[in-house]
Amino acid sequence: MTVAPQFDVATDWERLPAHLHHRDVAGVGVDSQDRVYLYTRYDKQVLVYERDGTFVKVWGQDVFTAAHGLTVGPDDRVYCVDMGDHTVRAFDTDGTLLMTLGIPGQPSDTGFDPKAAWAVHSCECVLHGAGPFNRCTNLAVAPNGDLYVSDGYGNCRVHHFTHDGELIRSWGEPGSGPGQFYLPHGITVAPDGRVLVADRENDRIQIFDPAGAYLSEWNNVNRPCDLKVGKDGLVYVAELWRPQGKKSFVHGTAAEDQPGRVTILTLDGELVDRWGGVSEGREQPGNFIAPHAIAIDSHGDVYVAEVTYTFAITPGWVGPEHAGHQLQKFVRRPDSNAS
Repeated sequence: MTVAPQFDVATDWERLPAHLHHRDVAGVGVDSQDRVYLYTRYDKQVLVYERDGTFVKVWGQDVFTAAHGLTVGPDDRVYCVDMGDHTVRAFDTDGTLLMTLGIPGQPSDTGFDPKAAWAVHSCECVLHGAGPFNRCTNLAVAPNGDLYVSDGYGNCRVHHFTHDGELIRSWGEPGSGPGQFYLPHGITVAPDGRVLVADRENDRIQIFDPAGAYLSEWNNVNRPCDLKVGKDGLVYVAELWRPQGKKSFVHGTAAEDQPGRVTILTLDGELVDRWGGVSEGREQPGNFIAPHAIAIDSHGDVYVAEVTYTFAITPGWVGPEHAGHQLQKFVRRPDSNAS
């Protein structure tokens, strides 16, 4: 039996200088020194903090168009996925550009029409898979250094690159069958090399071997946005809110509110624990409005980033008074070890 780790919420963790601001945290990552990187919208930039929330620096202004996913590799490369201009950029920890995957402003041809009518999500307007990228979403680094990119809003594929950015292969087509996707939104690689893909609008996590062969799927999640494997060997999943009346590709119209939450699974997909998942008081510490990204530091502390402004305030699902609910740190209790 796997014992669920226990956490305490670190309220008011982020100490942002008065001259800086943001309305969403789209991505979050942690480097080898446990410094925390927030990839923000409005302003579009990367904010760097010490583990205790002390502000260190900001970089990336005037670079990004639509911040989406951020991953820090084991070599401390910071990968920033820009959904708006269809690129993945790799930086050093000071913000110096090292590599760009994709051509800025040039989406691949998937037949996607961003203005087409859709019933569930815009990703249903993807007609076929194509190469990198069309509104890409996230990146994962494999144990051997290879890169895997989920390409989701305007595509339906995973792209596999060498560490130096050479494309090896791509896989995926639109749909809900094995190896198909409706919005591959998050991605991570397990220690054994299996590639785990958060197939968000199909309400599942699909598992592939390193070459893209379908192995299995886990269906005990709702709208998985991002996922990471901790040093404890557990998989931490950020799940986005599905309001009552909104549709799923596989479950139909939601008869009741499905609030955002974090789910912890074993590497076999077995449920260990869940946090959040409440409708009343979703803006309170420890609960979630719009969880979008997740990261884990070397101490086992968990960071959950939220896109509250874009997802919940703009459509009027919550009020502007909740705009500060964007990043939460969950501190692992010292005596809390999963086994």
